Amino acid sequence: MRRSVSYTVPSQWEGRPVKEFLRRYLGLSARVLVKQKQTEEGLLKNGLPCRSVDLLSAGDVLELRFPEETVSYEPVEGPLAILWEDQDFLVVDKPPQMPVHPSPGHDRDSLLNRVAYYYKQTMQSPAFRPLYRLDRDTSGALAIGKHRVAASSAQVEKRYYAVCQGKLCGEGTVDAPIGLAPGSKILRQCGEGGQRAVTHWKALAVGDGHTLLEFRLETGRTHQIRVHMAYLGHPLAGGAIHWRETTCMAALEKRSFGRRFIAGIYLFFARRWGWI
Repeated sequence: MRRSVSYTVPSQWEGRPVKEFLRRYLGLSARVLVKQKQTEEGLLKNGLPCRSVDLLSAGDVLELRFPEETVSYEPVEGPLAILWEDQDFLVVDKPPQMPVHPSPGHDRDSLLNRVAYYYKQTMQSPAFRPLYRLDRDTSGALAIGKHRVAASSAQVEKRYYAVCQGKLCGEGTVDAPIGLAPGSKILRQCGEGGQRAVTHWKALAVGDGHTLLEFRLETGRTHQIRVHMAYLGHPLAGGAIHWRETTCMAALEKRSFGRRFIAGIYLFFARRWGWI
């Protein structure tokens, strides 16, 4: 199934070239722009093929067409909470204990299996691109680009929330490389030879020997928050390899942080041409 997206040119882009609109307004990378130019009838202005150097007029409709793409994930029916959807993006609420991608042992029960089923039911292109990863145990908003232009241009900033052991005040940054622990294919630890990892934390509340923290990540290493907090000597509540939402909820209820807590992430999501 071949799909396309269209954008109406604002007045401030009058007299400027198509490529400048695509690069600066829509935020396309140079690589994606080249791909779009190489696609047959990949760029249309008011329904007619155009070149990237052609000049625009206010009110022009610029259409980008994409080649047919095959199904990326097996469609499997299941509940799917949609937070936002338009022609470019789909944002869904990922529940805890569910992997984002299919994997051995989870080839039919991942979040993307459910997204593929939703796309099939709504007759949308079966190809889509998650904009980032979420660990299986983490709940929160997952943004998905519906095509390569959306995936190239999206700006995503996430906030993570979790409860750690011990009392922390103020805020700080952990800049410590993360790699696999010796002899393990799963456990990770801070140490020389690992990949650079940077975590910014901020204490929000303290109670009964635990602290509610907000995190912002500069890098996306596997289990980064858990590993960095253990490195600081303040492991996440529960002490397990994988922090779980139920553990966080129990900690909050027992330590007077309040019951109405959403474990996982808070999402700041923008595209170059407007906030969502």
